[in-house]
Amino acid sequence: MTDSTPSADLSSDLALALRLADAADAQSLARFDSADLEIRTKADHSHVTDADLATERAIREILASERPDDGIFGEEFGADGSTERQWIIDPIDGTANFLRGVPLWGTMIALAVDGVPQVGVVSMPALGRRWWGSTGSGAWTATADGPRRLHTSDVSTLDDASVSFQSITQWADAGRLPQLLTLADRVWRDRAYGDIYAYMLLAEGRLEMVAEFGVKEYDIAAAVPIVREAGGRMTGFDGAETISDLSTLASNGTLHDAFLELLHD
Repeated sequence: MTDSTPSADLSSDLALALRLADAADAQSLARFDSADLEIRTKADHSHVTDADLATERAIREILASERPDDGIFGEEFGADGSTERQWIIDPIDGTANFLRGVPLWGTMIALAVDGVPQVGVVSMPALGRRWWGSTGSGAWTATADGPRRLHTSDVSTLDDASVSFQSITQWADAGRLPQLLTLADRVWRDRAYGDIYAYMLLAEGRLEMVAEFGVKEYDIAAAVPIVREAGGRMTGFDGAETISDLSTLASNGTLHDAFLELLHD
């Protein structure tokens, strides 16, 4: 995530990503809260539904037709093709919410160039919300009055910060529960908003930090251009500029180093 300079114009890639989100929404929303939803348990004990599979297939079919030379890395069907230009897909982020009828889930679509996410789209159709961003073109969300540009907050002290820690179990499993308690004691407000929605709240200036563990590239790639273009910063928990750290710490930018220092005391 260090180099955010686009190697070429990204407008056509962003336009395609938005069309991919349209196709994804058509698949996923039709199956949301469905009485006959098919649910299986994967080898890692997470759940997958027929909607996850159908949504990723729909995205892959369009990419195979329109970007046959690009690679794809999806949660459900793995990676194939080039890693120079690679589409990173989470067809339904928040499957646990999806299968319980909780509307906090969404599709994440990113284009990474040489490992750096340059285009990101997040669509949460059950909420009627969508966010997008690309390097050099800002971060945006759709509103009834048209696109609105996103900006992270200007909160500059931990005492005034609102944070999302995502899951107590994540932090405990990572051996970081003491740091979570320290964080909660230090900031103004702590909540577990969960999954991709928390990152979009950060990009909108409604939170100052999101951190989680046990994440894969497809869990966070689409958020990177959106948060970055909104003025925020995303690193691994140790501050590394990567999406392959299995952890992430996202902030409004201003407080990033303060959060890192606090969580590593």
